[in-house]
Amino acid sequence: MKTYYFKSFMLVALLMAATIVVAQSVARQFVITLPHATDTAKLHVFLPERVKATGRAVLDCPGGGYSHLSMQNEGTDWAEFFCQRGDVLAVLQYRMPKGDHDVPLSDAKDAMRILRDSAAQWGINPYDIGVMGFSAGGHLASTLSTLAEWDVRPNFSILFYPVITMEKKGQHEGSCRNLLGKQRDNEELIKTFSTHRQVRRHLTPQAIILLANDDTGVPPVANGIAYYTAMRNADNPCALYVYPKGGHGFGIKKSFPYHQQMMTDLSTWLDQLKALKQEAVRVACIGNSITDGSGIDMAETRGYPAQLQRLLGDGYHVKNFGVGARTLLNKGDHPYMQELAWRDALAFNPNVVIIKLGTNDSKTDNWKYKEDFASDYQMMIDSLKALPAKPRIFLACPIKAFQDRWTITDKVITEEVAPIIYKVAADNQLEVIDFHNTITETAMMVSDGIHPNDKGAALMAKKAEEAIRSTPPAPTKKTKKSKKRYDRRKI
Repeated sequence: MKTYYFKSFMLVALLMAATIVVAQSVARQFVITLPHATDTAKLHVFLPERVKATGRAVLDCPGGGYSHLSMQNEGTDWAEFFCQRGDVLAVLQYRMPKGDHDVPLSDAKDAMRILRDSAAQWGINPYDIGVMGFSAGGHLASTLSTLAEWDVRPNFSILFYPVITMEKKGQHEGSCRNLLGKQRDNEELIKTFSTHRQVRRHLTPQAIILLANDDTGVPPVANGIAYYTAMRNADNPCALYVYPKGGHGFGIKKSFPYHQQMMTDLSTWLDQLKALKQEAVRVACIGNSITDGSGIDMAETRGYPAQLQRLLGDGYHVKNFGVGARTLLNKGDHPYMQELAWRDALAFNPNVVIIKLGTNDSKTDNWKYKEDFASDYQMMIDSLKALPAKPRIFLACPIKAFQDRWTITDKVITEEVAPIIYKVAADNQLEVIDFHNTITETAMMVSDGIHPNDKGAALMAKKAEEAIRSTPPAPTKKTKKSKKRYDRRKI
């Protein structure tokens, strides 16, 4: 995540804002007009007392079918709850789309930028900013969570009886009509804004979904439960609470039969939501399905990056940017550098990078472009070297292929792919993590012989931890001889 700076327009708005105590736990309230919108788009900010501040902030998107906003029950009435906890609440008074689907999302992005730009002034941890949405506001919140770029994507989502699908079966007709307008039959837009179709493994933030079983306004199965299903299928952390009755739009109303239980459920979930420290060392794990955790159930907690996080502790922030089937080769069948995960990895501005690519490159149809492998690797390394953090970069030798499958063969990995990796590392004075000799038993692999199981992932995590904790070698003067320091006997 990039360093955020307090923009001048923000400072002026803050100085001009009146301080209003609206509830016992709200120290200050002020309103900011969004910079790229008309004066109808505003952010209502509620700051807790400094002594209570947790560093967490929540961007609240009230519902209203994209035709109006429920600003109190689903907005400002939540200020006491969050400020009592020590959290900042920012209620977004977003513009109605009137058929222009970009309008609400544009306002939500601006609001997220304001929160991150103002982090230092408002006592916010920029890695602990979530979004909360109700009904159509839940759709906006889930859109921000799935379609937004890294710098404005929230760290977690709270979705109350959310509109999720734009598909005819199960859609909330009014929200769909107001958001998409004359394009509501456009199949591409329907897919894009049906946010359960846009959930991305490791990249979509964890969520809690709260709804009532008897909601006839926004059918739960096609909406909130569909989003939960997509999150669970992607192994992304997600909680689902379905209350027996209460209908649609209960918000914070005490008349909701399960109001107290709902507030307790939400509080408990928030209490368990641990944010990483701002000063943590950022570690980006870049790779294919082996990094992604394919074959490991709940890879978000059992894959090698997750296990590496536990080994390193809270002084580090390890992020999984693995994507299945991806190649380093830009002429490969699925080039990694064309992925959202690659853009996210760069935006993460890591201090440490582990690149584990090459397994899929060894496939027959990909390795015919092997002459480009070193230059494409250099392109990736150059992009990482250009980052402000100037990361320590590790190149990983691919793990052993215990079976020939999908035209992946260990012979190609050992005799052709790995030597190039070692040479590229030597040319750039980078360190190599030898994953190839880390896993030596089939008991550490899933049945396909290509992917490690959770035990194999544990070995990879340990190897990576040792590398990260080791003292970096002193730079040496490049010579022609130094360019050939790889040794095939190592692999």
